[in-house]
Amino acid sequence: MQILGEVWPTILISSVIVISLRIVYIFKNKEQFVFYKELLSLAFIIYVLCLFYVVTFQDVSWSTSNFIPFKEMFRYDFGSRLFIKNVLGNIVLFAPYGFFVGYFLRLKKFKSALFMILIASVSIEVTQLLIGRVFDIDDIILNIIGGLIGFAIFKSMDNIKKHLPNVLKRPIFYNIIVIIVIVLGAMYMLNLIELGV
Repeated sequence: MQILGEVWPTILISSVIVISLRIVYIFKNKEQFVFYKELLSLAFIIYVLCLFYVVTFQDVSWSTSNFIPFKEMFRYDFGSRLFIKNVLGNIVLFAPYGFFVGYFLRLKKFKSALFMILIASVSIEVTQLLIGRVFDIDDIILNIIGGLIGFAIFKSMDNIKKHLPNVLKRPIFYNIIVIIVIVLGAMYMLNLIELGV
């Protein structure tokens, strides 16, 4: 919520630009409009913008670089605020990336997903080091775990889809699911705003 509160102008402007370009492209090239696919593409762009913000703008001046695997992640008490933020946070941060990598590239094997996740995570950590932030090998390990969890979720959903009856494989079915998820997500966000979270 805090990140969305800080990056919403960037998300809004980027979304308007991307949506307008995409609509013109679809009409100009007479492509079929599939709501859930377009929304997934937009969600990926928003995710990348939020990821960019988290890894480049958040202040971490209290920390130093770590090149020893597992050194940082095991110094937090299990279930503590720092454990949730730094260990679980890094896993959750990269789960969407693993899902999107699987979805957009239609990857079949975990090693292919691992390679893509590793490239993204290492590039983030090296960039952080170059801009005066910190490099943490544990972040790479946790990002890989999160990314592979996201990829596993994609693979599971893809396998379930293969076994669905043909009527449930139509785009309208997925459009309805996406609309329900958006409505539930909006209700959840409004509830958090009312509670002042």
